[in-house]
Amino acid sequence: MARPDRYKYVRKLIKTTQCVFCEAREQGLSAESLVLARDEFTMVVLNKFPYNNGHLMVLPTRHCGDLLELSESEYTALQRTLRRSIKAVLECYGCPGLNVGLNHGAVAGAGIPEHLHWHVIPRWLGDTNFFPLIAETKVLAETLEQSYQKLKPFFEKDRK
Repeated sequence: MARPDRYKYVRKLIKTTQCVFCEAREQGLSAESLVLARDEFTMVVLNKFPYNNGHLMVLPTRHCGDLLELSESEYTALQRTLRRSIKAVLECYGCPGLNVGLNHGAVAGAGIPEHLHWHVIPRWLGDTNFFPLIAETKVLAETLEQSYQKLKPFFEKDRK
């Protein structure tokens, strides 16, 4: 397995009584909840199991797993927050590229299909290393706390 740290999570071996995104929403803005920003319709959350430093997710605050069930206001707000999040990652990480995407439904690869979430992943030329191949491990240069502290000022500034 290329990401052993995700194994228990992906295989649902870590049981939760509530949606992890809804739980984070209830905890509010903090490094512990990984919630960077929140408004009436959207949230920005760091990915607990990032593919790269600065990997964040944009999601509706309302628990919804179907894009077509979003109201026009929710959809518009999500697109605005997605653009804002892309700007944050580009400014804070100086990466030359990004992966931005939504896996809609379990068969499409959504790890949490019951709650929509768009991934924003910073990318650099040659950002893979040999550890995933030989040690089944990915090396990240910063902790989630460091990523949170790097991105948080952008969202605070942008909110004012």
